[in-house]
Amino acid sequence: MSTTAVPLRPIAKGSLTRLWIGVAAIALAAGGLAWAGQQGVEASPSAFLTQNTHADGVVTTESGLQYKVLSEGAGASPTPADVALVGYKGTLLDGTVFDENPQAPMPIDGVVPGFSEGLQKMKKGGKYRLWIPPQLGYGDQAAGPIPAGSVLVFDVTLHDFKSKAELMQLQQQMQQQQGGPQGAMPPGAGPQPGN
Repeated sequence: MSTTAVPLRPIAKGSLTRLWIGVAAIALAAGGLAWAGQQGVEASPSAFLTQNTHADGVVTTESGLQYKVLSEGAGASPTPADVALVGYKGTLLDGTVFDENPQAPMPIDGVVPGFSEGLQKMKKGGKYRLWIPPQLGYGDQAAGPIPAGSVLVFDVTLHDFKSKAELMQLQQQMQQQQGGPQGAMPPGAGPQPGN
């Protein structure tokens, strides 16, 4: 058996370096094209929430609610039996504002579960950013300008809160003040002098 040897030419000095530089340039170009192709593509809600978990200051609760304390506040936190006076701005992930109110009364147990959970973490005067996953918001149902399956983003300020019982008592006091004591005639309703 005969073997034919093919002589190899020696590689020119610097050729290997140029080859690796070319490979690195192609890899960078491919990465740049992949990044550019993803611009304008919306991340899925679960992908966003997974990525947001690692953001500075973001806390994820057991239920999946994410929040960030922007300003802590002081005192006690509201309970489900309370009504909160809040200022809020609600947006979608793309920044579209779907609701905003600087001062609105809200029963803690009368809002979507994620908003309720977020309010119960806050203290008076506190300001939080909430990221409410679809299962704690409107789920697979569209709600007005909010598409089905949306992550809701809220900037919320808790101005104050009172228990429902306390509000009922205040309402009764106001009615008594406006109507006077029960059973008494309002001024001018009784017999007039000279009639």
